[in-house]
Amino acid sequence: MLLLVAVAEVLGMSLWFSATAAAPALAAEYRLDTATIAWLTMAVQAGFVAGTLITAVTNLADAINPRRLFGAGCVIGACANLAITAAPSAAAIIGLRFVTGAALAWVYPPGMKIAAGWFLERRGTALGVVVGAVGLGSAFPHLLAAVGATLSWRLLVGISSVLAIAGAILVTTTVKDGPHVSASAPFDRHALRVVLQSRGTRLAMLGYFGHMWELYAMWTWLAVFAALSIGAGPRTGSAVAFVAIASGAIGCVLAGRWADSFGKANIAGLAMLASAACALLSPLFFGAPLAVLLLLAVIWGFTVVADSAQFSALVADHTARTHVGTALTLQTSAGFLLTMISIRLVPPITEAAGWRWAFLFLVPGPLLGAIAMRRLRKS
Repeated sequence: MLLLVAVAEVLGMSLWFSATAAAPALAAEYRLDTATIAWLTMAVQAGFVAGTLITAVTNLADAINPRRLFGAGCVIGACANLAITAAPSAAAIIGLRFVTGAALAWVYPPGMKIAAGWFLERRGTALGVVVGAVGLGSAFPHLLAAVGATLSWRLLVGISSVLAIAGAILVTTTVKDGPHVSASAPFDRHALRVVLQSRGTRLAMLGYFGHMWELYAMWTWLAVFAALSIGAGPRTGSAVAFVAIASGAIGCVLAGRWADSFGKANIAGLAMLASAACALLSPLFFGAPLAVLLLLAVIWGFTVVADSAQFSALVADHTARTHVGTALTLQTSAGFLLTMISIRLVPPITEAAGWRWAFLFLVPGPLLGAIAMRRLRKS
C-alpha cells in the first residue's frame, strides 16, 4: 500500500512545478517580468492554501474517504494544468495555476492520511516515503526541462497532466484504507478547536511553519540562483534544482527511518539546524564552480525537506484518529500560506542586494522550528 501511495504521489504532484520548470519559455512567449514569473509558483501556493483551508474548515478531509479526494484532486488539477497550453494571457495562466493548487489540496494531505492509516509504530518512515515521493514528483518537471532542451513547454505541461490522471487511476483502483486512521468520520463543526487543543499538535505545526518558510522559496528560486551563479542558461539551472529536490526525496526516506529509531522531534530539529546552516552559507557558494554548487544542492536539498514528514507524523501522533485529516490539512494550509511570503520576498531582495544574498533571510524559519521541536521533546 505504501508503494502504491508513493507512486501515486509522484504522479499527482508532478503538476506542482510544471509551469515553474517551463518559466523561461513562458517568460519569453508572454514577456513576463521576474515578479510575474514568481506568481507561476505563488499562484499554486495560494490555490493550495485556499483549498486546504476550505477542506479543513468544512471537515471534508475526515468526512470523505481520502482515496476519493485524492482521485478527484488529480483529475481537476490535470485539467486545469492542461488548459494552460491554450491560455490567452499571463493572467489566465496564473488563474489556472491557482485552480491547480486548489486541486492539489486533495492530493497531498489525503495521501499522507492514507499512509498514516497503514502504519502506527513506523509511521515516521512511512510518511517519509510519501513526502519523498511528493518531492520527487515536484522535481520531475525540472528533470524534463533539463534533459529535454528541445522539449516545448506545452508538451512538458501536457506530460505532467497525463501523469496526474494516471495517479488518480492508481489510487482509486488499487489502494485500500488502513486500520489505524478513520477512513471517514461524522461531520464535526468543532473539529478545528479540538485539533488545536493538543499542545503536541500545536508545537508540531509551529515546527512545520518554520520549515515551510525556507523550503519552497529555496525550491522555487534555486534554478535561477544556480544559473546566474555560474553564468549558465536555464537548462543548467533546472538540472541543479532537480538534483536538490531529488536529494530531498532520499532525505525524507532516510530521516523517516532515523526518526523511528531516535525520535521524530529529534531528527526534525537536527535537519532544520543543518538546513539553516546551508541557507546561512549560501552566499559563499555564489560564483563557485558547478561541482561545488551541486554539492550545496545535494546537502541543502537533503536537509531542507528531511524533516517535513516528521511534522506530519507528529501531528498524526498527537491528534485523535477521527480528526487526523483535518489536522494535517490545517497544518499544510497555514504552512503554504507562509511560503507565498518567502517566495515573493526573493525578487525585491535580489534587486536590492543581488542574487548572492537571495536565501539569507530564510535562516530564522528553521531555527525557530528547531526551538519548537526542542520544546516538544521536553513535553
